Amino acid sequence: MDAVAAEVGIAKASLYKHFPSKERLAARTMTRLFERTVAKLLAIDSKLPAGDKLRVMLEWVLQERLKGSIPHLPATNGTLEQALMTDEEYLAALFTLNAALSSLIDQAKAEGALSLTLPTDYIVTAIYARSCDPTLDYMKRGNSYSDEEIVGYMVHAFFTGMKS
Repeated sequence: MDAVAAEVGIAKASLYKHFPSKERLAARTMTRLFERTVAKLLAIDSKLPAGDKLRVMLEWVLQERLKGSIPHLPATNGTLEQALMTDEEYLAALFTLNAALSSLIDQAKAEGALSLTLPTDYIVTAIYARSCDPTLDYMKRGNSYSDEEIVGYMVHAFFTGMKS
């Protein structure tokens, strides 16, 4: 809360007037992230095949992560995860995003862009995991690749694998 208050330029006590706890602040932040993600998904050219839309989404998420606007998975903090799982706005935004991604994944499967043998919920979870993959951080720290190259490698590995 100290860091957020300093970044915003207000006193910590003022921040607590808007958010009674750091968990509530995190829930609002994650809710806004999910809403931005759904908006991005809806803004993708409707003429693109579903598999291409998923690629665009993963590229966007990884680019956002490199800019610092995507946090690590809440599962890395048990207290935060528990607070999020009881926050109605967070859960509603999460379910909306899950439904949108699941629908897109099912379309991509029907188009032959994704394996029919992988369950849709597994692919949704795998996409979330890529958005928080520490590989991104390691590659960035190494300073050997541009952000575009890192995103390209990660998207390729996700959709094509390591063999091709």
